[in-house]
Amino acid sequence: MFQIKWMWKNLKGHRVRYVIGLIMCSMSAGLALATPLISQQIVDLILSPPPGQERRVELLVPLVLLMVTAVLLKTGLGYTQVMINETTVMDMLHSIRCCIFKNLQQQDMSFFDRNRAGDLMTRMTGDLDMVRYAASITIRVIIDAITVFTAILIYFLCTDVLFTLALCAILPLIFGVCYVYSKKARPMYADIRERLAVLNTRAQENIAGNRVVKAFAREGYEIHRFDEKNADYRDANIRVNKFWMKYYPAIELTAQSMAIVVLLLGGIFVMNGRITLGQMMAFSGLSFTFANPIRNLGTILNDIQRFLASANKVIELYYVRPLIVNRVDCHKAEGRLKGAITFDDVTLQFGRQSVLKHINLDIKPGETVAIMGNTGSGKTILMNLIPRLYDVSEGEVRIDGLNIRDWEIHSLRRNIGVATQDVFLFSDTIDGNIAYGDPDMSEEEARHYASISAVDFASKMSDGYDTLVGERGVGLSGGQKQRIALARALAIKPSILILDDTTSAVDMETEKFIQHNLQNLDFPCTKLIVAQRVSTTKHADRIIVMKDGQISEIGTHAELVHQGGYYAEVCALQEALGGDENGQA
Repeated sequence: MFQIKWMWKNLKGHRVRYVIGLIMCSMSAGLALATPLISQQIVDLILSPPPGQERRVELLVPLVLLMVTAVLLKTGLGYTQVMINETTVMDMLHSIRCCIFKNLQQQDMSFFDRNRAGDLMTRMTGDLDMVRYAASITIRVIIDAITVFTAILIYFLCTDVLFTLALCAILPLIFGVCYVYSKKARPMYADIRERLAVLNTRAQENIAGNRVVKAFAREGYEIHRFDEKNADYRDANIRVNKFWMKYYPAIELTAQSMAIVVLLLGGIFVMNGRITLGQMMAFSGLSFTFANPIRNLGTILNDIQRFLASANKVIELYYVRPLIVNRVDCHKAEGRLKGAITFDDVTLQFGRQSVLKHINLDIKPGETVAIMGNTGSGKTILMNLIPRLYDVSEGEVRIDGLNIRDWEIHSLRRNIGVATQDVFLFSDTIDGNIAYGDPDMSEEEARHYASISAVDFASKMSDGYDTLVGERGVGLSGGQKQRIALARALAIKPSILILDDTTSAVDMETEKFIQHNLQNLDFPCTKLIVAQRVSTTKHADRIIVMKDGQISEIGTHAELVHQGGYYAEVCALQEALGGDENGQA
Protein backbone atom coordinates (compact mmCIF):
# COMPACT_ATOMS: atom_id res chain seq x y z
CA MET A 1 0.00 0.00 0.00
CA PHE A 2 1.55 3.25 -1.20
CA GLN A 3 0.19 5.35 1.68
CA ILE A 4 2.01 3.19 4.24
CA LYS A 5 5.24 3.30 2.18
CA TRP A 6 4.94 7.10 2.08
CA MET A 7 4.57 7.28 5.87
CA TRP A 8 7.55 4.95 6.30
CA LYS A 9 9.60 7.19 4.04
CA ASN A 10 8.79 10.21 6.20
CA LEU A 11 9.73 8.32 9.36
CA LYS A 12 13.36 8.42 8.22
CA GLY A 13 15.51 9.21 11.24
CA HIS A 14 12.77 8.04 13.61
CA ARG A 15 12.14 4.52 12.32
CA VAL A 16 14.04 2.69 15.09
CA ARG A 17 12.04 4.49 17.79
CA TYR A 18 8.80 3.81 15.97
CA VAL A 19 9.53 0.08 15.55
CA ILE A 20 10.57 -0.18 19.21
CA GLY A 21 7.25 1.39 20.14
CA LEU A 22 5.35 -1.17 18.02
CA ILE A 23 7.34 -4.04 19.53
CA MET A 24 6.48 -2.79 23.01
CA CYS A 25 2.86 -2.53 21.90
CA SER A 26 2.95 -6.17 20.80
CA MET A 27 4.55 -7.23 24.10
CA SER A 28 1.94 -5.30 26.07
CA ALA A 29 -0.85 -6.95 24.07
CA GLY A 30 0.67 -10.39 24.63
CA LEU A 31 0.60 -9.84 28.38
CA ALA A 32 -3.21 -9.71 28.13
CA LEU A 33 -3.03 -13.51 28.25
CA ALA A 34 -1.26 -13.49 31.61
CA THR A 35 -4.26 -12.96 33.89
CA PRO A 36 -6.49 -15.74 32.41
CA LEU A 37 -3.58 -18.21 32.25
CA ILE A 38 -2.46 -17.53 35.81
CA SER A 39 -6.10 -17.78 36.93
CA GLN A 40 -6.23 -21.20 35.25
CA GLN A 41 -3.22 -22.34 37.31
CA ILE A 42 -4.76 -21.02 40.54
CA VAL A 43 -7.97 -22.98 39.89
CA ASP A 44 -6.30 -26.21 38.70
CA LEU A 45 -3.52 -26.26 41.31
CA ILE A 46 -5.14 -24.68 44.35
CA LEU A 47 -8.93 -24.14 44.25
CA SER A 48 -10.16 -27.20 42.33
CA PRO A 49 -7.35 -29.60 41.37
CA PRO A 50 -8.21 -32.58 39.15
CA PRO A 51 -8.91 -35.88 40.95
CA GLY A 52 -5.74 -37.51 42.23
CA GLN A 53 -3.73 -34.26 42.55
CA GLU A 54 -2.85 -32.42 45.76
CA ARG A 55 -3.70 -28.80 46.46
CA ARG A 56 -0.60 -26.65 46.02
CA VAL A 57 -1.59 -23.92 48.48
CA GLU A 58 2.02 -22.73 48.76
CA LEU A 59 1.79 -21.51 45.13
CA LEU A 60 -1.08 -19.08 45.80
CA VAL A 61 1.07 -16.11 46.85
CA PRO A 62 3.70 -16.55 44.11
CA LEU A 63 0.97 -16.85 41.44
CA VAL A 64 -0.85 -13.77 42.71
CA LEU A 65 2.43 -11.81 42.78
CA LEU A 66 3.15 -13.02 39.23
CA MET A 67 -0.28 -11.80 38.15
CA VAL A 68 0.33 -8.38 39.76
CA THR A 69 3.77 -8.18 38.13
CA ALA A 70 2.27 -9.01 34.72
CA VAL A 71 -0.38 -6.30 35.14
CA LEU A 72 2.22 -3.70 36.17
CA LEU A 73 4.53 -4.68 33.33
CA LYS A 74 1.66 -4.47 30.82
CA THR A 75 0.74 -1.01 32.15
CA GLY A 76 4.34 0.20 32.04
CA LEU A 77 4.91 -1.11 28.52
CA GLY A 78 1.63 0.41 27.37
CA TYR A 79 2.48 3.85 28.78
CA THR A 80 6.03 3.83 27.38
CA GLN A 81 5.06 2.69 23.89
CA VAL A 82 2.30 5.33 23.68
CA MET A 83 4.78 8.07 24.60
CA ILE A 84 7.35 6.75 22.10
CA ASN A 85 4.86 6.42 19.26
CA GLU A 86 3.17 9.78 19.87
CA THR A 87 6.44 11.73 19.96
CA THR A 88 7.77 9.85 16.91
CA VAL A 89 4.62 10.48 14.89
CA MET A 90 4.59 14.17 15.85
CA ASP A 91 8.18 14.43 14.61
CA MET A 92 7.08 12.79 11.36
CA LEU A 93 4.13 15.16 11.06
CA HIS A 94 6.39 18.15 11.67
CA SER A 95 8.62 16.99 8.83
CA ILE A 96 5.67 16.40 6.46
CA ARG A 97 4.07 19.76 7.26
CA CYS A 98 7.35 21.61 6.67
CA CYS A 99 7.85 19.78 3.37
CA ILE A 100 4.31 20.55 2.19
CA PHE A 101 4.56 24.22 3.13
CA LYS A 102 7.90 24.49 1.37
CA ASN A 103 6.35 22.82 -1.65
CA LEU A 104 3.45 25.28 -1.60
CA GLN A 105 5.86 28.20 -1.54
CA GLN A 106 7.47 26.91 -4.74
CA GLN A 107 4.23 26.54 -6.68
CA ASP A 108 3.43 28.86 -9.56
CA MET A 109 0.30 30.98 -9.87
CA SER A 110 -1.54 28.41 -11.98
CA PHE A 111 -1.52 26.01 -9.00
CA PHE A 112 -3.29 28.54 -6.78
CA ASP A 113 -5.67 29.36 -9.62
CA ARG A 114 -6.71 25.68 -9.64
CA ASN A 115 -6.91 25.06 -5.87
CA ARG A 116 -9.19 26.67 -3.31
CA ALA A 117 -7.62 28.16 -0.19
CA GLY A 118 -10.09 26.30 2.06
CA ASP A 119 -9.20 22.97 0.45
CA LEU A 120 -5.47 23.58 0.93
CA MET A 121 -6.06 24.49 4.59
CA THR A 122 -8.09 21.29 5.07
CA ARG A 123 -5.19 19.25 3.72
CA MET A 124 -2.70 21.02 6.00
CA THR A 125 -4.84 20.54 9.12
CA GLY A 126 -7.66 17.98 9.15
CA ASP A 127 -6.17 15.58 6.62
CA LEU A 128 -2.75 15.68 8.25
CA ASP A 129 -4.36 15.07 11.65
CA MET A 130 -6.03 11.95 10.21
CA VAL A 131 -2.59 10.77 9.06
CA ARG A 132 -1.31 11.36 12.60
CA TYR A 133 -4.23 9.42 14.07
CA ALA A 134 -3.61 6.48 11.74
CA ALA A 135 0.14 6.38 12.42
CA SER A 136 -0.09 6.75 16.19
CA ILE A 137 -3.39 5.03 17.09
CA THR A 138 -4.86 2.98 14.24
CA ILE A 139 -1.64 1.07 13.53
CA ARG A 140 -1.16 0.52 17.26
CA VAL A 141 -4.70 -0.88 17.54
CA ILE A 142 -4.06 -3.17 14.56
CA ILE A 143 -0.78 -4.47 16.07
CA ASP A 144 -2.56 -5.01 19.38
CA ALA A 145 -5.43 -6.88 17.71
CA ILE A 146 -3.17 -9.09 15.59
CA THR A 147 -0.96 -9.98 18.57
CA VAL A 148 -3.87 -10.80 20.88
CA PHE A 149 -5.75 -12.74 18.22
CA THR A 150 -2.68 -14.76 17.21
CA ALA A 151 -1.53 -15.49 20.78
CA ILE A 152 -4.97 -16.63 21.92
CA LEU A 153 -5.47 -18.69 18.78
CA ILE A 154 -2.16 -20.50 19.41
CA TYR A 155 -3.15 -21.14 23.06
CA PHE A 156 -6.55 -22.49 22.01
CA LEU A 157 -4.96 -24.76 19.39
CA CYS A 158 -2.41 -26.07 21.88
CA THR A 159 -5.14 -26.76 24.45
CA ASP A 160 -7.93 -28.23 22.31
CA VAL A 161 -8.07 -28.21 18.50
CA LEU A 162 -11.77 -29.14 18.27
CA PHE A 163 -12.74 -26.35 20.64
CA THR A 164 -10.66 -23.88 18.58
CA LEU A 165 -12.18 -24.97 15.27
CA ALA A 166 -15.68 -24.51 16.72
CA LEU A 167 -14.78 -20.94 17.76
CA CYS A 168 -13.21 -20.08 14.40
CA ALA A 169 -15.89 -21.65 12.18
CA ILE A 170 -17.72 -18.35 11.73
CA LEU A 171 -14.60 -16.18 11.17
CA PRO A 172 -14.65 -16.50 7.33
CA LEU A 173 -18.16 -15.05 7.33
CA ILE A 174 -17.18 -12.00 9.34
CA PHE A 175 -14.06 -11.38 7.25
CA GLY A 176 -16.19 -11.56 4.09
CA VAL A 177 -18.63 -9.01 5.52
CA CYS A 178 -15.75 -6.68 6.42
CA TYR A 179 -14.23 -6.97 2.95
CA VAL A 180 -17.50 -6.02 1.25
CA TYR A 181 -18.00 -3.14 3.67
CA SER A 182 -14.45 -1.83 3.14
CA LYS A 183 -14.80 -1.89 -0.66
CA LYS A 184 -18.10 0.00 -0.66
CA ALA A 185 -17.20 2.47 2.10
CA ARG A 186 -14.02 3.89 0.51
CA PRO A 187 -15.74 6.23 -2.02
CA MET A 188 -18.14 7.36 0.71
CA TYR A 189 -15.27 8.51 2.92
CA ALA A 190 -13.67 10.27 -0.06
CA ASP A 191 -16.96 12.11 -0.53
CA ILE A 192 -16.99 13.14 3.15
CA ARG A 193 -13.51 14.54 2.80
CA GLU A 194 -14.50 16.58 -0.29
CA ARG A 195 -17.57 17.98 1.46
CA LEU A 196 -15.42 19.03 4.42
CA ALA A 197 -13.09 20.88 2.03
CA VAL A 198 -16.07 22.69 0.47
CA LEU A 199 -17.36 23.59 3.94
CA ASN A 200 -13.97 24.99 4.99
CA THR A 201 -13.70 26.94 1.73
CA ARG A 202 -17.11 28.50 2.34
CA ALA A 203 -16.12 29.48 5.89
CA GLN A 204 -12.72 30.84 4.81
CA GLU A 205 -14.20 32.96 2.01
CA ASN A 206 -16.89 34.34 4.28
CA ILE A 207 -14.46 35.28 7.04
CA ALA A 208 -12.02 36.88 4.57
CA GLY A 209 -14.86 38.78 2.86
CA ASN A 210 -16.68 39.80 6.03
CA ARG A 211 -16.57 43.49 5.11
CA VAL A 212 -18.33 42.85 1.81
CA VAL A 213 -20.93 40.68 3.53
CA LYS A 214 -21.71 43.40 6.07
CA ALA A 215 -21.61 46.19 3.50
CA PHE A 216 -24.34 44.45 1.47
CA ALA A 217 -26.22 43.22 4.56
CA ARG A 218 -25.98 39.64 3.27
CA GLU A 219 -25.39 37.92 6.61
CA GLY A 220 -28.62 35.93 6.29
CA TYR A 221 -27.75 34.82 2.77
CA GLU A 222 -24.26 33.70 3.81
CA ILE A 223 -25.64 31.87 6.85
CA HIS A 224 -28.04 30.02 4.54
CA ARG A 225 -25.23 29.09 2.12
CA PHE A 226 -23.05 27.87 4.99
CA ASP A 227 -25.96 25.88 6.42
CA GLU A 228 -26.37 24.14 3.05
CA LYS A 229 -22.71 23.07 2.95
CA ASN A 230 -22.82 22.14 6.63
CA ALA A 231 -25.93 20.04 6.02
CA ASP A 232 -24.24 18.32 3.06
CA TYR A 233 -21.29 17.40 5.29
CA ARG A 234 -23.62 16.20 8.06
CA ASP A 235 -25.70 14.12 5.64
CA ALA A 236 -22.59 12.50 4.16
CA ASN A 237 -21.47 11.45 7.65
CA ILE A 238 -24.93 10.14 8.50
CA ARG A 239 -25.00 8.11 5.27
CA VAL A 240 -21.70 6.47 6.17
CA ASN A 241 -22.90 5.73 9.71
CA LYS A 242 -26.14 4.23 8.43
CA PHE A 243 -24.18 2.18 5.91
CA TRP A 244 -21.93 0.92 8.72
CA MET A 245 -24.95 -0.03 10.84
CA LYS A 246 -26.03 -2.47 8.12
CA TYR A 247 -22.83 -4.45 8.73
CA TYR A 248 -22.34 -3.85 12.44
CA PRO A 249 -24.97 -6.37 13.67
CA ALA A 250 -23.29 -9.24 11.78
CA ILE A 251 -19.89 -8.38 13.30
CA GLU A 252 -21.24 -7.92 16.82
CA LEU A 253 -23.36 -11.09 16.62
CA THR A 254 -20.29 -13.10 15.64
CA ALA A 255 -18.29 -11.73 18.55
CA GLN A 256 -21.06 -12.44 21.05
CA SER A 257 -21.69 -15.93 19.67
CA MET A 258 -18.21 -16.98 20.79
CA ALA A 259 -19.26 -16.66 24.43
CA ILE A 260 -22.16 -19.04 23.76
CA VAL A 261 -19.83 -21.55 22.08
CA VAL A 262 -17.47 -21.40 25.09
CA LEU A 263 -20.29 -22.04 27.56
CA LEU A 264 -21.85 -24.90 25.62
CA LEU A 265 -18.75 -26.75 24.42
CA GLY A 266 -16.70 -25.84 27.49
CA GLY A 267 -19.35 -27.17 29.86
CA ILE A 268 -19.65 -30.41 27.89
CA PHE A 269 -15.85 -30.86 27.70
CA VAL A 270 -15.45 -30.24 31.46
CA MET A 271 -18.12 -32.79 32.29
CA ASN A 272 -16.49 -35.29 29.93
CA GLY A 273 -13.08 -34.63 31.48
CA ARG A 274 -11.68 -33.41 28.16
CA ILE A 275 -10.55 -30.12 29.74
CA THR A 276 -10.12 -28.96 33.33
CA LEU A 277 -12.23 -26.35 35.13
CA GLY A 278 -9.25 -24.00 35.07
CA GLN A 279 -8.94 -24.37 31.31
CA MET A 280 -12.66 -23.73 31.01
CA MET A 281 -12.24 -20.47 32.98
CA ALA A 282 -9.26 -19.49 30.84
CA PHE A 283 -11.27 -20.16 27.68
CA SER A 284 -14.12 -18.09 29.04
CA GLY A 285 -11.85 -15.17 29.93
CA LEU A 286 -9.86 -15.30 26.71
CA SER A 287 -12.91 -15.67 24.46
CA PHE A 288 -13.96 -12.09 25.27
CA THR A 289 -10.43 -10.88 24.55
CA PHE A 290 -10.40 -13.05 21.41
CA ALA A 291 -13.66 -11.43 20.25
CA ASN A 292 -12.42 -7.87 20.83
CA PRO A 293 -10.32 -7.68 17.63
CA ILE A 294 -13.36 -8.88 15.68
CA ARG A 295 -15.63 -6.44 17.51
CA ASN A 296 -13.18 -3.61 16.76
CA LEU A 297 -12.73 -4.62 13.16
CA GLY A 298 -15.43 -2.22 11.98
CA THR A 299 -13.85 0.72 13.81
CA ILE A 300 -10.46 -0.19 12.40
CA LEU A 301 -11.88 -0.38 8.88
CA ASN A 302 -13.58 3.01 9.30
CA ASP A 303 -10.31 4.55 10.48
CA ILE A 304 -8.42 2.98 7.57
CA GLN A 305 -10.90 4.36 5.04
CA ARG A 306 -10.69 7.84 6.57
CA PHE A 307 -6.91 7.57 6.54
CA LEU A 308 -6.80 6.54 2.88
CA ALA A 309 -9.10 9.40 1.83
CA SER A 310 -7.06 11.98 3.76
CA ALA A 311 -3.63 10.53 2.97
CA ASN A 312 -4.34 10.64 -0.77
CA LYS A 313 -5.04 14.38 -0.54
CA VAL A 314 -1.94 15.04 1.58
CA ILE A 315 0.26 12.93 -0.71
CA GLU A 316 -1.06 14.81 -3.73
CA LEU A 317 0.07 18.07 -2.10
CA TYR A 318 3.35 16.47 -0.98
CA TYR A 319 4.37 15.39 -4.48
CA VAL A 320 2.84 18.14 -6.64
CA ARG A 321 5.53 19.95 -8.58
CA PRO A 322 5.45 23.47 -10.03
CA LEU A 323 5.29 23.96 -13.77
CA ILE A 324 7.67 26.92 -13.58
CA VAL A 325 11.08 25.70 -12.43
CA ASN A 326 14.75 26.57 -12.86
CA ARG A 327 16.62 25.02 -15.73
CA VAL A 328 19.73 23.02 -14.89
CA ASP A 329 21.93 25.56 -16.66
CA CYS A 330 20.03 28.65 -15.47
CA HIS A 331 21.85 31.95 -15.09
CA LYS A 332 21.92 33.50 -11.63
CA ALA A 333 21.80 37.27 -11.49
CA GLU A 334 24.90 38.66 -9.77
CA GLY A 335 24.13 42.09 -8.40
CA ARG A 336 21.59 44.39 -10.03
CA LEU A 337 20.02 43.82 -13.43
CA LYS A 338 20.08 46.61 -16.00
CA GLY A 339 16.32 46.41 -16.44
CA ALA A 340 15.96 45.95 -20.22
CA ILE A 341 12.74 44.07 -21.07
CA THR A 342 11.77 42.58 -24.44
CA PHE A 343 8.48 40.91 -25.40
CA ASP A 344 9.09 39.00 -28.61
CA ASP A 345 5.85 37.84 -30.29
CA VAL A 346 4.44 36.78 -26.90
CA THR A 347 1.17 34.83 -26.78
CA LEU A 348 -0.40 33.48 -23.59
CA GLN A 349 -3.26 31.01 -23.45
CA PHE A 350 -5.26 29.66 -20.52
CA GLY A 351 -6.80 26.50 -21.90
CA ARG A 352 -8.31 27.46 -25.24
CA GLN A 353 -8.62 31.13 -24.38
CA SER A 354 -5.94 33.51 -25.68
CA VAL A 355 -5.25 36.15 -23.02
CA LEU A 356 -2.33 37.84 -24.81
CA LYS A 357 -1.78 37.78 -28.57
CA HIS A 358 1.48 38.51 -30.39
CA ILE A 359 2.87 41.13 -28.02
CA ASN A 360 6.04 42.83 -29.31
CA LEU A 361 7.61 45.43 -27.04
CA ASP A 362 11.12 46.62 -26.31
CA ILE A 363 11.68 48.54 -23.04
CA LYS A 364 15.05 50.18 -22.43
CA PRO A 365 16.82 50.23 -19.02
CA GLY A 366 15.59 53.12 -16.87
CA GLU A 367 12.61 53.82 -19.11
CA THR A 368 9.19 54.58 -17.63
CA VAL A 369 6.36 52.88 -19.50
CA ALA A 370 2.70 53.43 -18.65
CA ILE A 371 0.08 50.86 -19.59
CA MET A 372 -3.59 51.69 -20.04
CA GLY A 373 -6.59 49.78 -21.30
CA ASN A 374 -10.10 48.77 -20.40
CA THR A 375 -10.89 46.00 -17.92
CA GLY A 376 -9.80 42.57 -19.17
CA SER A 377 -7.50 43.93 -21.83
CA GLY A 378 -4.51 41.97 -20.43
CA LYS A 379 -2.58 44.70 -18.58
CA THR A 380 -2.03 42.82 -15.31
CA ILE A 381 -1.32 39.46 -16.91
CA LEU A 382 1.29 41.14 -19.12
CA MET A 383 3.02 42.44 -16.00
CA ASN A 384 2.83 38.98 -14.38
CA LEU A 385 5.00 37.57 -17.15
CA ILE A 386 7.98 39.71 -16.13
CA PRO A 387 8.60 38.05 -12.69
CA ARG A 388 7.65 34.77 -14.41
CA LEU A 389 4.50 34.16 -12.43
CA TYR A 390 3.21 32.58 -15.64
CA ASP A 391 5.10 31.17 -18.62
CA VAL A 392 4.28 32.29 -22.14
CA SER A 393 2.60 29.88 -24.55
CA GLU A 394 4.46 31.23 -27.59
CA GLY A 395 7.31 33.68 -28.14
CA GLU A 396 9.62 34.74 -25.34
CA VAL A 397 10.21 37.39 -22.72
CA ARG A 398 13.82 38.56 -22.32
CA ILE A 399 15.37 40.43 -19.41
CA ASP A 400 18.71 42.09 -20.24
CA GLY A 401 18.76 40.12 -23.48
CA LEU A 402 18.40 36.70 -21.78
CA ASN A 403 15.28 34.56 -22.10
CA ILE A 404 13.40 34.78 -18.82
CA ARG A 405 13.30 30.95 -18.69
CA ASP A 406 17.11 30.98 -18.46
CA TRP A 407 17.23 33.18 -15.35
CA GLU A 408 17.35 31.64 -11.90
CA ILE A 409 13.87 32.46 -10.60
CA HIS A 410 14.78 33.64 -7.10
CA SER A 411 17.55 35.98 -8.22
CA LEU A 412 15.30 37.35 -10.99
CA ARG A 413 12.43 38.14 -8.64
CA ARG A 414 14.79 39.74 -6.13
CA ASN A 415 15.41 42.39 -8.79
CA ILE A 416 11.72 43.08 -9.38
CA GLY A 417 9.52 45.16 -7.08
CA VAL A 418 5.76 44.70 -7.41
CA ALA A 419 2.90 46.71 -5.94
CA THR A 420 -0.66 45.91 -6.96
CA GLN A 421 -4.04 47.55 -6.52
CA ASP A 422 -5.29 44.56 -4.53
CA VAL A 423 -2.90 45.00 -1.61
CA PHE A 424 -2.03 42.20 0.78
CA LEU A 425 -0.45 43.26 4.07
CA PHE A 426 0.76 40.80 6.69
CA SER A 427 -0.30 40.90 10.33
CA ASP A 428 2.84 42.80 11.29
CA THR A 429 3.96 46.33 12.03
CA ILE A 430 4.03 49.00 9.33
CA ASP A 431 7.83 48.88 9.50
CA GLY A 432 7.75 45.09 9.21
CA ASN A 433 5.57 45.20 6.11
CA ILE A 434 7.81 47.77 4.43
CA ALA A 435 10.96 45.75 5.18
CA TYR A 436 9.35 42.44 4.16
CA GLY A 437 11.60 42.01 1.12
CA ASP A 438 14.77 42.66 3.16
CA PRO A 439 14.47 41.76 6.87
CA ASP A 440 17.98 43.15 7.52
CA MET A 441 16.98 46.61 6.35
CA SER A 442 17.77 49.36 8.84
CA GLU A 443 14.99 51.41 10.39
CA GLU A 444 16.32 54.54 8.67
CA GLU A 445 16.08 52.91 5.22
CA ALA A 446 12.52 51.72 5.88
CA ARG A 447 11.50 55.24 6.96
CA HIS A 448 13.21 56.72 3.87
CA TYR A 449 11.13 54.65 1.46
CA ALA A 450 8.07 55.24 3.59
CA SER A 451 8.55 58.99 3.09
CA ILE A 452 8.95 58.54 -0.69
CA SER A 453 5.63 56.64 -0.73
CA ALA A 454 3.83 59.23 1.47
CA VAL A 455 3.40 56.85 4.41
CA ASP A 456 3.38 59.94 6.64
CA PHE A 457 0.15 58.85 8.31
CA ALA A 458 2.11 56.20 10.25
CA SER A 459 3.78 58.80 12.48
CA LYS A 460 0.34 60.00 13.60
CA MET A 461 -0.71 56.57 14.83
CA SER A 462 -0.51 55.53 18.48
CA ASP A 463 2.62 53.39 18.05
CA GLY A 464 3.95 55.12 14.93
CA TYR A 465 5.69 52.78 12.51
CA ASP A 466 5.49 50.03 15.15
CA THR A 467 1.70 50.00 14.85
CA LEU A 468 0.40 46.51 14.15
CA VAL A 469 -1.87 46.33 11.13
CA GLY A 470 -4.63 43.75 11.18
CA GLU A 471 -5.00 40.81 8.84
CA ARG A 472 -4.82 42.04 5.22
CA GLY A 473 -4.38 45.59 6.56
CA VAL A 474 -7.68 45.82 8.43
CA GLY A 475 -7.94 49.24 10.03
CA LEU A 476 -6.22 51.08 7.18
CA SER A 477 -7.84 52.82 4.26
CA GLY A 478 -7.32 51.59 0.70
CA GLY A 479 -4.96 54.47 -0.04
CA GLN A 480 -2.91 53.86 3.10
CA LYS A 481 -2.48 50.18 2.23
CA GLN A 482 -1.44 51.08 -1.31
CA ARG A 483 1.22 53.47 -0.03
CA ILE A 484 2.66 50.84 2.31
CA ALA A 485 2.72 48.35 -0.58
CA LEU A 486 4.54 50.90 -2.74
CA ALA A 487 7.12 51.50 0.01
CA ARG A 488 7.57 47.71 0.31
CA ALA A 489 8.26 47.46 -3.44
CA LEU A 490 10.70 50.38 -3.42
CA ALA A 491 12.56 49.23 -0.30
CA ILE A 492 14.33 46.38 -2.14
CA LYS A 493 15.72 48.92 -4.66
CA PRO A 494 14.49 46.90 -7.64
CA SER A 495 15.94 47.07 -11.11
CA ILE A 496 12.40 46.73 -12.44
CA LEU A 497 9.45 48.32 -10.65
CA ILE A 498 5.92 47.18 -11.52
CA LEU A 499 3.08 49.36 -10.24
CA ASP A 500 -0.36 47.95 -11.04
CA ASP A 501 -2.89 50.71 -10.30
CA THR A 502 -0.94 51.39 -7.12
CA THR A 503 -2.21 54.94 -6.59
CA SER A 504 -5.82 54.38 -7.64
CA ALA A 505 -7.08 54.87 -4.08
CA VAL A 506 -5.00 57.94 -3.13
CA ASP A 507 -6.00 61.57 -3.57
CA MET A 508 -4.63 63.70 -6.43
CA GLU A 509 -2.28 65.71 -4.23
CA THR A 510 -0.69 62.60 -2.71
CA GLU A 511 -0.45 61.04 -6.16
CA LYS A 512 1.47 64.06 -7.49
CA PHE A 513 3.84 63.82 -4.52
CA ILE A 514 4.44 60.12 -5.18
CA GLN A 515 4.88 60.64 -8.93
CA HIS A 516 7.47 63.32 -8.30
CA ASN A 517 9.40 61.02 -5.96
CA LEU A 518 9.24 58.14 -8.42
CA GLN A 519 10.84 60.34 -11.06
CA ASN A 520 13.71 61.12 -8.70
CA LEU A 521 14.58 57.76 -7.12
CA ASP A 522 18.09 57.36 -5.70
CA PHE A 523 18.68 54.16 -7.70
CA PRO A 524 18.33 53.27 -11.42
CA CYS A 525 15.06 51.56 -12.16
CA THR A 526 12.87 50.57 -15.13
CA LYS A 527 9.27 51.47 -14.26
CA LEU A 528 6.14 49.81 -15.61
CA ILE A 529 3.03 51.62 -14.42
CA VAL A 530 -0.47 50.26 -15.02
CA ALA A 531 -2.94 53.10 -14.52
CA GLN A 532 -6.23 54.59 -15.64
CA ARG A 533 -5.50 58.17 -14.63
CA VAL A 534 -3.97 60.39 -17.27
CA SER A 535 -2.24 62.31 -14.47
CA THR A 536 -0.25 59.12 -13.81
CA THR A 537 0.49 58.13 -17.40
CA LYS A 538 1.26 61.44 -19.11
CA HIS A 539 4.77 61.82 -17.64
CA ALA A 540 5.86 58.36 -18.87
CA ASP A 541 8.46 58.03 -21.60
CA ARG A 542 6.00 55.87 -23.51
CA ILE A 543 2.36 54.89 -23.09
CA ILE A 544 0.96 51.54 -24.22
CA VAL A 545 -2.75 50.98 -24.72
CA MET A 546 -3.99 47.38 -24.48
CA LYS A 547 -7.14 46.06 -26.10
CA ASP A 548 -8.32 42.43 -26.16
CA GLY A 549 -4.87 41.12 -25.26
CA GLN A 550 -3.06 43.13 -27.94
CA ILE A 551 -1.21 46.45 -28.11
CA SER A 552 -3.55 48.84 -29.92
CA GLU A 553 -1.66 52.12 -29.37
CA ILE A 554 1.87 53.08 -28.36
CA GLY A 555 3.59 56.46 -28.08
CA THR A 556 4.10 59.47 -25.85
CA HIS A 557 1.26 61.39 -24.23
CA ALA A 558 1.32 64.06 -26.94
CA GLU A 559 1.47 61.52 -29.77
CA LEU A 560 -1.47 59.48 -28.51
CA VAL A 561 -3.62 62.55 -27.86
CA HIS A 562 -2.92 63.63 -31.43
CA GLN A 563 -3.84 60.17 -32.81
CA GLY A 564 -7.35 60.48 -31.43
CA GLY A 565 -7.75 56.86 -30.28
CA TYR A 566 -8.72 55.27 -26.96
CA TYR A 567 -6.13 57.25 -25.02
CA ALA A 568 -7.31 60.57 -26.47
CA GLU A 569 -10.89 59.67 -25.51
CA VAL A 570 -9.83 58.92 -21.92
CA CYS A 571 -7.93 62.22 -21.75
CA ALA A 572 -10.93 64.15 -23.04
CA LEU A 573 -13.29 62.40 -20.65
CA GLN A 574 -11.10 62.96 -17.59
CA GLU A 575 -10.54 66.58 -18.56
CA ALA A 576 -14.28 67.09 -18.91
CA LEU A 577 -14.86 65.51 -15.49
CA GLY A 578 -12.11 67.60 -13.95
CA GLY A 579 -10.05 64.52 -13.16
CA ASP A 580 -6.92 65.89 -14.82
CA GLU A 581 -6.31 69.60 -15.01
CA ASN A 582 -3.40 69.15 -17.37
CA GLY A 583 -4.75 66.42 -19.60
CA GLN A 584 -4.06 68.27 -22.82
CA ALA A 585 -0.85 67.81 -24.73
